[in-house]
Order: sequence, then C-alpha cells, then structure tokens
Amino acid sequence: TVFLIDVVGRFAIQLGGFFFMTAFMLGLAVPYHHWTTPGNHVGFVVMFSLTFFFANFGPNSTTFIVPAEIFPARLRSTCHGISAAAGKAGAIVGSFGFLYAAQSTDSTKTDAGYPPGIGVRNSLFVLAGCNVVGFLFTFLVPEPNGKSLEELSGENEVDDAPEDASSAAAGEDRSTPAPDV
Repeated sequence: TVFLIDVVGRFAIQLGGFFFMTAFMLGLAVPYHHWTTPGNHVGFVVMFSLTFFFANFGPNSTTFIVPAEIFPARLRSTCHGISAAAGKAGAIVGSFGFLYAAQSTDSTKTDAGYPPGIGVRNSLFVLAGCNVVGFLFTFLVPEPNGKSLEELSGENEVDDAPEDASSAAAGEDRSTPAPDV
C-alpha cells in the first residue's frame, strides 16, 4: 500500500480491498463444506490469508490515511481521533461478535461458556455483507490523492457572504489587527 497509494489512489485501493474481501469471504462461505473436508484445509488457509491481505492492503490502510487528509485543519486531530476510536470500537464489536456468532447452532457443539450461534458459514456471509456495506460507503469518501490539505478541506475558498455592515461602513479590514491608539 505504501508504494501504490499515490499511484493508484486511496479510493481505488479501498474499493479493491472491500471487493476482494467480499469475493474471498464468499469463496469461503458458499462451498464451506468443501473447505472442512480432510485435505482441503490448506485451501481454506490460502483463501483466508488472501482475505487478510486485501483487508490490510485496502481498508485497513486507507481508514488511517484518509481521515488525516480530508478533515479541516482546525478539526483534523479531533476528527481523526474520533474516526480512529470508532474503528477500534468496530473492531471490538466485530471480533467478539464473530466469536459468538461463529458458534455452532447445536448447543452441544458450542465452545464452553458460549450460547449457540449461527455457525461459521453464516458468519462468513455476514462478514461478506459487512464488506459490501464498506464498499458502498466508500463512494461517500472524497479522493484526496494529488490534492493539498487546504484544497480538500476547502480552507482556501473565498467566503461570498457580505461583510458586516458596520465594519464595512467604517472601512475596517477584518484581516489586519486594529491600530494601537
């Protein structure tokens, strides 16, 4: 990602990451019985590894880079912190959610202390659905590649609002400090 982010762009990397994560999750979920039969475990690991590769190549990288670029300078650190905290909260919910959801539907086959879940196959379908949602939400994010931070945040745009009538009448310039008396 480090070498390609300025060449390909953040938008394309994130879209590609979500697309391939969805494809590989479905590639695991649809023929799930095939992957659980003896002799096919290596294929499962390869498919799951590719899912993680595209997670780290795509959204995992861009979700840290894009917020640092698209928020206005005066709010950048606060908004980036909120964005990072939301990502961490989502990771916690996803991790524990998958742990519980992936439990067998048969209560005699669940791990000790866990209630029955929806099973690994259905959990993979849910994860694929989450990837599709991420893919769609990517269209709401502007492409910051090749633009300055000021361009992205709109800080250099001229304000078209009329000046305050009293300051305009007095000939005051709000961009310079008042003279010492």
